[in-house]
Parts: sequence; C-alpha cells; structure tokens
Amino acid sequence: MLRQSQKEELLMSQKMSPRQILLMKLLQIPTVMLEQRIQEELEDNPALEVSEDSDEASSDDDADLDTADDDNYSEEKDDQSDIDDMEAYFSDDDDTYEPKITQTRTTEDDEYAAYKEASQMSGESFQENLISQLDMFDISEEDRKIAAFIIGNIDDSGYLSRDIADMANDLIFSLNITTTAEHIEEIITNIIHHLEPAGTGARSLQECLLIQLSLIRNALPETALAYRILDRYFLDFTRKHFDKIKKVLSCSDEEFEKAIACIVNLNPKPGESSSFVEGATYIIPDFIVTVDERNQALELTMPSANVPELRVRQLYMGLYNNLKKKTAISQNEKKEAMLFVKKKINAAQWFIEALSQRESTLYRTMSEIMDQQRAYFLTGDEKLLKPMILRDISDKVGADISTISRVVKQKYVQTPYGVLPLKYFFSETMSKEDGEEVSTHEIKRIIQDAIAEEDKNEPLTDIRLCKMLNDAGYLVARRTVAKYREQIGFPVARMRK
Repeated sequence: MLRQSQKEELLMSQKMSPRQILLMKLLQIPTVMLEQRIQEELEDNPALEVSEDSDEASSDDDADLDTADDDNYSEEKDDQSDIDDMEAYFSDDDDTYEPKITQTRTTEDDEYAAYKEASQMSGESFQENLISQLDMFDISEEDRKIAAFIIGNIDDSGYLSRDIADMANDLIFSLNITTTAEHIEEIITNIIHHLEPAGTGARSLQECLLIQLSLIRNALPETALAYRILDRYFLDFTRKHFDKIKKVLSCSDEEFEKAIACIVNLNPKPGESSSFVEGATYIIPDFIVTVDERNQALELTMPSANVPELRVRQLYMGLYNNLKKKTAISQNEKKEAMLFVKKKINAAQWFIEALSQRESTLYRTMSEIMDQQRAYFLTGDEKLLKPMILRDISDKVGADISTISRVVKQKYVQTPYGVLPLKYFFSETMSKEDGEEVSTHEIKRIIQDAIAEEDKNEPLTDIRLCKMLNDAGYLVARRTVAKYREQIGFPVARMRK
C-alpha cells in the first residue's frame, strides 16, 4: 500500500511560500555545488555582495529600507556607476526573479585542500540514482521491484515510453509478478513522479511540465495560471494561440506573460539535466563525523567549500531612500525604480536567511542520524545499523518528511570507515524469529561475511545462504537473499568458483 503521507506532502508543497521554496531548493544542493551557485546569485542580484568584515555584515543586514543612512549615498561619479548597474539590472525580467542557491561559510585554503583529499569517486547513472531513491519510500518489496522495473524503462531524457499493459505482461515473465495496469499506474503516480529531478517518468511533454508545476502550482498566482494553461489548453499553447487562451481564462497580458515565463523556466528533459551521468565524478562530503576515543563521544563538523560570507550591499539601502527624494524623474519612474531596489534587497535578505536555515536543518538532521546510528559510528560494524526510515528522523527533527528527503539527497558524510551517502543509513526493517527488528544492512553483512569465508571449490548457493540465515533466526526467503547478494556485488555461486 502506498502511504497517505506522500499525498499530504504534495499538498503541503503546493502551499509553500516563495521563501519556503527557496529553502527547499537550498536543502537539495550538496556542498560541492555551493561555490558555483553563490557566484550565480551574486551576478543576478546587485544588492548582494561578499562581506569583507563579518561585523559590518551584521549591522548592514539589520538596516531598514526606510531608515537607511542617506549619508552612505551620494551622486558623485563613483556611486553613479552603481546606479548605472541598477538600471542595467532593471532591464531584466524582475517580475519572475527567483534567487538561486548558495551558502555562507569560510575556510582556509590549506584546510579545504586537505578536506577535498577525502573525496571519493562515483559513477552512478541516472537510472541507478532513481532506483536508490526508492529507499526513501515505505513500500512493499513487490512494489519496490515493480518501481525498479518501471525505472528500467525510463529513457535518458527522463521519459517513460513503455505501455503500461506491456510492462504488466513483462513483469509476469521476467520477475514472476502478477499485477494490474491500474496498480502500475498508481506506482507511477505516487512514487515515480515523486522522484527527482521533477518531471521524471512522464509519458508526454505535457505531463512532464505538469508534474513540475504541481509542486509549486499554489505558491504564486502565475504558477497556478501556468498549470491551468498546460492542463486545459496545451494544444493551443503549443500552437501559440495566446490571444484565445487569454480570452478564455480572462487574464491580463501581464498575468499571462508571468505564467508563460514560469512555463519557459521548466525543464522539458529532466533526465538530461541530471548530474548523475555515466562516468566518474568527485564526491565531496557535506559532513565529517569523528570519534573521540577518550570518552567515546561523536563529533560532527560541517566543512565548507571556498564560499564567502554574504551581506546586503549597504549602498542599496541608501539608494532606496535617495530615490524617494528624487524630483528629476516622474512618479511612475520613481515607483518602478524603488520597487526594483526593494525587491532586490528583500531577495538578498531572504537568500541570506535561507542559507542560515539550511545550515541549521542540515546540522540537526545529521546529528539525529548520528544519535540513531551511534553504535555504527563508534564501531563501523554494519550489523549494528538500526532499521531507520525518513519518518524516524523527521519526527525527531520536527521537519516534514519531504524536507528530510531533500537533506539526505546527494549528501555524503566522511566517517572513520569511509565516505558514505546519507541514504546508506536508511534501511528496511526485517523481523527475526524472536520478533526482534533488524536492519537489512545486518543481513547483507552476514551474507557478505559468509561468501568471503566460503570454500571457493564449493561456493554457497542462495538456498544454502537462506538456510543459514533461517537457522540463525532471520526469516528471509531465497529470493530476498538473491536480491541482497546482487546488491552487495556478488554473482551467483557457479560464477564464484
């Protein structure tokens, strides 16, 4: 059965404010991408700048738009260049302005160089990444297999081109799973369409765009209008019958233009934009966990990339008040200029606040994972990993499951035992014969140890491995043993001779 909470999370995401949407995007960004994103934000928003003095930054950010010191602004030549910059930025489409992603932290170059040496290599493909995301859903083993089979039919552009009826037939012959087309459709809607990047698993361009818009359709008026346009008048939209659409929807030119701008910013090929492509890429850990051997205490640090601290540009605070006193321009021009400046200042402040919230959420989430999996972090023994799902962490942190999912996605932690993805610490629950619940990691480790010690002339078959586990009190089927064996990278017995 698919959880009702997934639908609840979708409804919550549709009611998020622009600030919340910004934070959700920030939570998804791994450390390795922060430096690039902060540079993009600095280029997009002239009211944002790199802080040279953290004390100044604190006072600057607290300044009020209406009480900023006018003495900080003059119309001399040096300051006039900033006004010219403002006018250049004002030529952009600021009505659809949306801050990008960054973070505020600093490190010394030598510390960062040493930290980067801890990186490891990864060659995860787009489809492999989608399958790994299935661990975040509380679904049955059979539904997981069906979902993985569906993912195997998603092309590199992110589209599902196979007919549902054909997949239902293939499931019978390839996996011996009998299901209905309706159930497959349910899995596509409630699981596949919730995978990232958004739009994955769509059967058409229209569905792909609607999936993306469904996440934010109620966040702003233009996103709701954009959804209606694509949902009801997609054919007219593709044929550019814009006047007809505006007339039917009774919307103004401005409202329509904002909706179109929203649609244009959607991704028509989510698979191609994925960072999970074939080939090796560097992984930079977002967290470092160390063990103090003296008192067996766990210590958490969040190393940073070479990203500077940000602040609101003080000149823009004074510029806003100076514009209020301008008499050489018309009231309409003054109003537009003041609106532009205020919008940029607000966006910069939101961005800096969201960065702080991001860091706090990441830290609290990782701290809770450490508490839940303390035995593992102290010993490195996979058998000591406890069963844990996203809800276990979200309940403790006080955040939505969707928020924790974004924190976990693409994040890595450096431990004394290697660099591991956060999703590694989440696993299904298995019950032993005595009723004790154990993590699937424990069963995989037992299988791995048994195969490592087997007689290579007579390697252990899946049936023998299954019997060994059953005798030890682990209630698993042979098919489950085969799945776990494949997941930890061992071929069938005859191939291990």
